Amino acid sequence: MGPRGADRRVAPAGPGPSGRHDPVPGGWWTAPFDLEPGTDYAFRVDGSPNRPDPRSALQPDGVHGPSRTVDPDTWRWTDQNWAGRDLRGSVIYELHVGTFTPEGTLDAAVSRLGHLVDLGVDIVELMPLAAFPGKAGWGYDGVGLWAVHEAYGGPDALARFVDAAHNAGIGVCLDVVYNHLGPSGNYLSVFGPYFTPAHHTPWGEAVNYDHDGSQQVRAFVIDSALRWMRDFHIDALRLDAIHEIKDDAAAAATPQRHVLAELSDAVAALSIELGRPLSLVAEADLNDVGVITPTSEEPPAKVPSLGMTAQWADDVHHALHVRLTGEDQGYYGDFAEVGAWAKAYGRAFLHNGTWSTFRERNWGAPVPEDTDPRRFVVFGSDHDQVGNRAVGDRPSAILDDAALAATAALVLLSPYTPMLFMGEEWGTRTPFQFFTDHEEDDLARSVSEGRVREFAGFGWDADEIPDPQAAATVEASRLRWSELDEAEHARMLAWYQALTTLRRNLDWSQRTAWPQVDEIDDVLMVTYDDIVVAANLSGQERPAPALTTVLLSWDPFDAATPSLSPGQTLIARR
Repeated sequence: MGPRGADRRVAPAGPGPSGRHDPVPGGWWTAPFDLEPGTDYAFRVDGSPNRPDPRSALQPDGVHGPSRTVDPDTWRWTDQNWAGRDLRGSVIYELHVGTFTPEGTLDAAVSRLGHLVDLGVDIVELMPLAAFPGKAGWGYDGVGLWAVHEAYGGPDALARFVDAAHNAGIGVCLDVVYNHLGPSGNYLSVFGPYFTPAHHTPWGEAVNYDHDGSQQVRAFVIDSALRWMRDFHIDALRLDAIHEIKDDAAAAATPQRHVLAELSDAVAALSIELGRPLSLVAEADLNDVGVITPTSEEPPAKVPSLGMTAQWADDVHHALHVRLTGEDQGYYGDFAEVGAWAKAYGRAFLHNGTWSTFRERNWGAPVPEDTDPRRFVVFGSDHDQVGNRAVGDRPSAILDDAALAATAALVLLSPYTPMLFMGEEWGTRTPFQFFTDHEEDDLARSVSEGRVREFAGFGWDADEIPDPQAAATVEASRLRWSELDEAEHARMLAWYQALTTLRRNLDWSQRTAWPQVDEIDDVLMVTYDDIVVAANLSGQERPAPALTTVLLSWDPFDAATPSLSPGQTLIARR
């Protein structure tokens, strides 16, 4: 554990020896004995109650209980032939383990890997697995950053899942949260200055990356990231909301690089050591390519060079969502402007130094011409853009199948790295709602009431908002695999499979050219040197673009009378 100060006394609690121990140089404390795998233990700090180990691999009785030792050397790996997967240009599939299957476990998810193979998925992205309160939740209120949530099967189950995925030819990306910890079970402050009042985030005090004691905090987080990749064979990490990782260390009297740049270099070194590609993907509300600029290069804009492999491009989602649904409330407002869809889709950012009405300031910076577009991850829906809506409704709740087919083509055949959200491949209309499982009555009530207040201003009645603490909210969010037996869902799945097959046949993952993007008479046109993607949103027949061979078409296409029927999406050679 990290240092707290020379006067700190740490004693192990549990089976075996216990008592006060002398510190070792550097402010560390060590126990004079080893614990066998499977041993439960805890720490008492300066006479505190029993607290779990900050680097615990397993919390069998939840985030408030004792830790349990785990030996990664006992895992039987069979993925020796796995060469890794470059995330850039891969088809990513985001899933929530707890609602992906009826059982809600990692072992149950293994049984669905065949479906992902048939779909053409290259990398599966798991929403956070770090130990969080209760059994059900999204995982973004995790507090055991080194542990695997027990309800999902714990660390042994994660190792089995990754091994099975690799043997199926699928890489694994893990969503990790290093900008905050949840409010329940967060005992890090007992052990050291892990948080600082110098910065604030939407969740309270920021993680301490740049003030006294931050060296060991940075090491704690970076070691955690490397451990997922080394011990669990994880191929990529998706870093949640990096704009809330507050690090002004570069401006300190004794400057040091941004913690994410340090992490990028550490991951690059581990990639060389392991002999396979490792990736970092940032969720960033910054609209700045400094996020994906190698750490060895000067940043082209305001953000330091962070060296991320890729970053999410929310602007592309917003522009596509607004164009298809007509919604223009809140931050969607600017995306309803004429030309917004073409600008965002054509260059990743709508706000590239321009005025953001929602933020009430100029925002972002332009994307240089030579930027590899595969460094942006795009999607038609994801956990945030669905689950953070009042009732967790997907686009499929208001869009017909033709519009969903257009979304699929515009995402999967974009110049970017595409990501699908579980169930969208068959056009499910099952919602994905926000849910938690806090045991503390006050906290549970606060979460439930806060959800109602959040949407009251939008005209929603309290009884219309799903209660995050209700078991029914989790059940409503669980995928209905039986839908695949229905003709309309089977047709949508076949469309997605055809698109991913076309990607492979055209070696799409290796393309780095930006397309020309147009909208003429409500027909969206994405034109490459050899391929054109067209989607007719006009509700009327429109002339078809100049083309030679139709490769895919949502509705039948008659080359003798080349016109696009209402709702038609097609992909053709020019």
